[in-house]
Amino acid sequence: MKKLFRNSAIILLVLVLAIAGVLSYIKFALPDVGQASDLKILASPEMVQRGEYLANHVTVCIDCHSERDGNLFSGPIVPGSKGKGGEVFDQQFGFPGRFTAKNITPYGIGKWTDGEIYRAITCGVSKDGHAFFPVMPYQNYRKLDEEDVKSIISYLRTLEPIENKPEESVADFPMNFILNTIPQKASPEKRPAETDILAYGKYMTNAAGCIVCHSKADKGEMIAGMEYAGGFEFPLPGYGIVSSANITPDKDTGIGNWSKETFVNRFKAYSDSTYKAPKVQKGDFQTVMPWTMYAGMKTKDLEAIYTYLMTLKPVNHTVEKFRSETAMK
Repeated sequence: MKKLFRNSAIILLVLVLAIAGVLSYIKFALPDVGQASDLKILASPEMVQRGEYLANHVTVCIDCHSERDGNLFSGPIVPGSKGKGGEVFDQQFGFPGRFTAKNITPYGIGKWTDGEIYRAITCGVSKDGHAFFPVMPYQNYRKLDEEDVKSIISYLRTLEPIENKPEESVADFPMNFILNTIPQKASPEKRPAETDILAYGKYMTNAAGCIVCHSKADKGEMIAGMEYAGGFEFPLPGYGIVSSANITPDKDTGIGNWSKETFVNRFKAYSDSTYKAPKVQKGDFQTVMPWTMYAGMKTKDLEAIYTYLMTLKPVNHTVEKFRSETAMK
């Protein structure tokens, strides 16, 4: 009996040491995406212009890294807050922790090298080597054309510095370990020719990160088979819960009956220079979809995205668009 107990204790000790070794490796040896490159960007006016377009209307970096006015429809950017960071993504949205958008103005990343910013955008690794939670869809951005990423960096360098130090992000257990396994090395793809509408549409859909918000998730993890089928819930205190739409080509619950013109016009309705976001009363419909930002996307880019979305597998998934906080009481 003593021998059995001793053997069991040894086995338990070995298991504990093995687990401790694995956790230590994950915690301290990962993420392993390599050092930031010695990239030095010689920005041209054309690059800055391209970066401004992408960061404001396609990848919408400026959306999450600025202050949004939640009292107005679609939460437009508060003037003077562009890039200052501070938006919080936490457990109330189903995330395994409390993650905060960083300051991406020169005040926040002015001392970062171009290579460090490139690695952050495409690999999800900070200047000091720690992993970001993929609220920022770096898993999408890792496929961006190098020139597009360089253009975004060139534009960020031109932002007005805003003195703001957002709180540090904190992941819950066990995500604080799992997080280090998520970053991967960048695998850039050449941006397809605009004449190759389907390939170009796929590239732009990835760049816009549509899949991130339009897929149902559990504890921050996308549910397999529900890609683009909507249902991701966004609690909006004082208003209710808004859910992302099903944008698969399902004819009953998605956008299968939408024409290309209908799709484009849905965005362009907010592009008129005279448009002013109306104030939304508490309990009334509100959305987190940054319509005014995506509205600035070029028509040909929106058409290409529509073309790609129409090739997706239709997923029959009815989404309750909005549940009023007043009605839920």
